[in-house]
Amino acid sequence: MTESSPDEILDEARRWWSTEIIDVRPGEIDLRGYPVQELIGNVSFVDTIYLMLRGELPSRAQAALLEAALVASVDHGPHAPSIAIARMATTCGARINGAMASAINVLDDVHGGPGQQCMELYLEIDEEAQRSGDVAAATRVVLERRRAEGEKYVPGFGHRWHPLDPRTPRLLALVDAATADGSVSGRFATIGRAVEEAISEGKPKTIPMNIDGVTAIIYCELGMTPELGRGVFILSRSVGILAHAHEQSQQGGRIKGPMPKSIGYTYTGPTRRSVPEERHK
Repeated sequence: MTESSPDEILDEARRWWSTEIIDVRPGEIDLRGYPVQELIGNVSFVDTIYLMLRGELPSRAQAALLEAALVASVDHGPHAPSIAIARMATTCGARINGAMASAINVLDDVHGGPGQQCMELYLEIDEEAQRSGDVAAATRVVLERRRAEGEKYVPGFGHRWHPLDPRTPRLLALVDAATADGSVSGRFATIGRAVEEAISEGKPKTIPMNIDGVTAIIYCELGMTPELGRGVFILSRSVGILAHAHEQSQQGGRIKGPMPKSIGYTYTGPTRRSVPEERHK
């Protein structure tokens, strides 16, 4: 085996990690090629999020859409499992990082994943529509295909709490405005509305788009991948998680469970019984 020269070893070490995101040298920090000192004070945090994720600075309209989506997803109250977990963890003595990590770790496929799943649905419909040229027909084809595969739930539509999610009309209006001025294509807003119409057909009431459905439109319009869409949602919800964890630390309380002990829970096991006599020692 040929022994590597010092220069070859150094070159291998330099190539171990490869990134287009940041270049750090003594006295210099560049994000996507921009010196950080030029970004500071000149671009917003939302601009920087977009730059880090998409590689270029956003237009004002693109940044406004991303910011609106981030604001809309920041919190949904202590009944949301992730928020409740942050507060419970705090009462169990977890520091802020532990409480936040505990909460973020439950933002998986069920609680936290529908936005990503809805983006995947929209992109599938868009691909079908590119072939057929008909968004409504493509929507029906994809929904029927998914039903045939056993899917019963359409992510991004309906809500356990809200007859109409109050965030949806406002965000849709912003997407429509950005579409009108050419900042985004608007095709995913068309797809989202087509899904709402298709799944509501024959129903006594419309099954309305929820926050996951409308932010999925925004993230698709901004060119993000579905996985990035989930990550950006987690980024937004982390602010609410942080606020609740901090508030609970100020309120105090020790080992608070998911409900007051006076309410109790439903026990479904055997009635109380004695250990058989032959088992006694």
